[in-house]
Amino acid sequence: MVSGLVRSFALASLLSLPVTAAITVLPTTSAWAQSAQDGTQPNLDDLRPLAQDGSILSMRGGQRLMTEAGNAAAAQNYDLAVSKLQEARQVFNQLSNFYQELAASFSGIDNRIADAQRRQALDAAQYRDQATYQLALVHRAQNKPELAVPLLVQIIRSQQPTRELGQQAYRQLFELGFVDSPFPRNQDEPTSSAPAPTRSN
Repeated sequence: MVSGLVRSFALASLLSLPVTAAITVLPTTSAWAQSAQDGTQPNLDDLRPLAQDGSILSMRGGQRLMTEAGNAAAAQNYDLAVSKLQEARQVFNQLSNFYQELAASFSGIDNRIADAQRRQALDAAQYRDQATYQLALVHRAQNKPELAVPLLVQIIRSQQPTRELGQQAYRQLFELGFVDSPFPRNQDEPTSSAPAPTRSN
């Protein structure tokens, strides 16, 4: 009687597990088990689903979204392009944040891993800013400059005005008429509106 209740409870607990957990665990376990039986090394791609092309939470997944957005924009399907670029921005932003957290967690413990995650965070942030810039351009093509301006300001804050993407974003703001002064200035133009210092005798 007791053993029957135990079996029933165990079965009920198993059935209450999320379906996704069962789906993800079983192939991994079977891959390791098959490799152990064959005496071979398991195929890491089978065990690392996020490293495969189909994963959305990956650099390749975000890049694929940007490619799809570019194709949609070329076909003047701007609504689809906006949707794809917004997804890409979200993916790259999440990746950058996750890699930064991992870098901080491994700092002082394993600097090799910390440095690798920090580089990944920077790469993801760069792609995020590129997706943001493309999104601003699509909004310009839609004749919606009010949506492009905050995106361009975000890029300048992230990239700094001296970097190429930051300068491109500022140039867009100038073309839109949001700012009055071009950047970078011509060499013969003063870089500051402050009066020149007077020499004391």
